[in-house]
Amino acid sequence: MTKLAAQPQLDLSDRSCFERVFSEHERGVYAAAYRVLGNATTAHDVVQDVFMRIWTRPERFDPSRGEIGPFLKLMARSRALDLWREGDAAGRAGDRLKVVVEMEQPVNTDRPDLLAEQAESAAEARAMLSDLPRAQRQAIVLAYLAGLASEEISAKSCVPVGTAKSRMRHGLSRLRDEYGAQLQAA
Repeated sequence: MTKLAAQPQLDLSDRSCFERVFSEHERGVYAAAYRVLGNATTAHDVVQDVFMRIWTRPERFDPSRGEIGPFLKLMARSRALDLWREGDAAGRAGDRLKVVVEMEQPVNTDRPDLLAEQAESAAEARAMLSDLPRAQRQAIVLAYLAGLASEEISAKSCVPVGTAKSRMRHGLSRLRDEYGAQLQAA
């Protein structure tokens, strides 16, 4: 029976140590992410995310629990699965939106009164949204018309998830306060 050799202590907060770990494990981390995602660009994003997380919080790695390589690959796989699930959820939201659009009544060009009413409703909705601050309007449009989740809105708007959710909540609240009576009457 052989003893396992003690691992050298890694100080991931040390720049040269971090650079060495990055150069030794970047390809393995990329491969782990690519196997899940099948997309080179997103896999590179995962590599960047994994190493940024280790750089900003090096204490996350505990050498007594194992080696750095498998730890980084596990982080990459977990992050890649998160991204894959988000994309899958967005795809399902898009599918639901398609079903709703298909269920809507077809445009009846024989009934100009219906066309006029639909155009008027769309103009009223645009007017209501235009009264909102740009950030709130963008969050609501991305959520309800594009079918994006709050995490995706956060990424598109380059703001934290909580901020994206607050913008939607405040925008909807404002619409409800200002136009609630009109919306209920319609």
